[in-house]
Amino acid sequence: MSADPRLIRQKIQRLRAGAKPRVLDLFSGCGGISLGFQAAGYDIAAAVEFDADAARSHGLNFHGGENRHSIARDITSTSPEELTKALGLGSASSAFDVIVGGPPCQAFARVGRSKLREIAEHPEAFRHDPRSRLYIEYLSYVEACAPLAVVIENVPDMLNHGGHNLAAEIGEILAGKGYVVRYTLLNAAFYGVPQMRERMILIAIREEIADDVELPAPTHWIDLPSGYQGSRAVALKLATGGDLLTPVTGGSGYKAAPEAAKSLPPAITTEQAIGDLPEILARELLAAGELRRGTRRLDANLPYDGHNWQHGYVKKMRGWKGFEGAGHVRDHVIRYLPRDYRIFAGLKPGDQYPEAHRYALSLFEAELERLGGEGARPQVDSDDWKALKAKFVPPYDSGKFPNKWRKMESATPARTLLAHLGKDGYSHIHYDSRQARPISVREAARLQSFPDGFRFAGTMNPAFRQIGNAVPPLLAKAVATTLRSQLIGETADCGTDTEQQPDQSRAVGAGR
Repeated sequence: MSADPRLIRQKIQRLRAGAKPRVLDLFSGCGGISLGFQAAGYDIAAAVEFDADAARSHGLNFHGGENRHSIARDITSTSPEELTKALGLGSASSAFDVIVGGPPCQAFARVGRSKLREIAEHPEAFRHDPRSRLYIEYLSYVEACAPLAVVIENVPDMLNHGGHNLAAEIGEILAGKGYVVRYTLLNAAFYGVPQMRERMILIAIREEIADDVELPAPTHWIDLPSGYQGSRAVALKLATGGDLLTPVTGGSGYKAAPEAAKSLPPAITTEQAIGDLPEILARELLAAGELRRGTRRLDANLPYDGHNWQHGYVKKMRGWKGFEGAGHVRDHVIRYLPRDYRIFAGLKPGDQYPEAHRYALSLFEAELERLGGEGARPQVDSDDWKALKAKFVPPYDSGKFPNKWRKMESATPARTLLAHLGKDGYSHIHYDSRQARPISVREAARLQSFPDGFRFAGTMNPAFRQIGNAVPPLLAKAVATTLRSQLIGETADCGTDTEQQPDQSRAVGAGR
């Protein structure tokens, strides 16, 4: 069913008269997309999020903790009209100008192109299909709210999921509803985020506004590692048929992201992003009894100490309008891993689990030597020997888990942060061997481009999950800025986000 042309005209006129575009964030998480869109001049009107901690975070940061905006909502049992009524926003059809978010791809994977079309045309017939339920609800919100634009974010595999290009299938449906649709792959490191995070971005704009979709120009340059290039090629195989040069035509299709020029500022590095934060010397704290097992709450405030290293990125994270940092840093807490801190200290940047396992074995062997000769040390394979080994050596097979651990490099952006970081912080071990620990909640937030004043509800593990699941706000801002220019009929000018180069003599870990 097509949107009411009169309603579409009214929304366009409202924006071009100077009003802010109103955003509905579906599957919002804590609000990475929302924060980027807000920074680009949008009004975050509402969100729908099932996870209670993430919903509280979103309400806390965008609506002052107001209860009605902090409630976890299940999209399968909350209709658009019920949502707008609960939030006092009037009719769903007139409440929003832009819908953003990303329904979990598992919800409609393997459904198939023909069935997706049937869902779009006859949604009631498939409401009990668990594979498509969340996708149906997302489409129902687009149908009911008649937004001028839709933005969907997801993993690159969405372009080649079990032999299906799900982005193309979604695009065809939206094109049938009167939108011009383009989807692409964007890497966050090209947009000022200190993380090499590749994401599929689909943008749909009402055909009354534009006949094509503009994509944001990169602000930074990096030569991505070969692994990222290979993953991109696999994801794009179905989208391009191997041809990246053919221009897109019609209402929906893949569009290559703008190339980053080598003359742009280099990508923000891990050290530039987190090097100013207070040191956490894990082994010293452990020895002093100040680091113990138990719940890690996010209410402790640590002074920034003397690490006032004002790189341009740090200034941005401390001075983000509405989310400014104070004289202290919150959420700077880490996992309790008493066996592993000494292993972290012996790793070199870029080392992964095989190197960690070998180093742990060397520590165990050194302990056996320290215990002395026969009789003073436990016999090989005895219970005491096994118990002692367990205090030094992780139990994972080094051949089966090569990527389980990784010590970060200080001079490059971080690798992709994952949602299970709270349970497996080994994927992002701090580059500073003196600190010898996994990254903290606040460091993870910095690497995702969340400013220091952004609050996370819950305790450490839920906060890590919210951060790992989020869209980097600076990537979202780049998309939002270009989209807003199209919505209001202006020429986009994202500008070059030139960052001040660091004073290396003041960097934490400099020269180590």
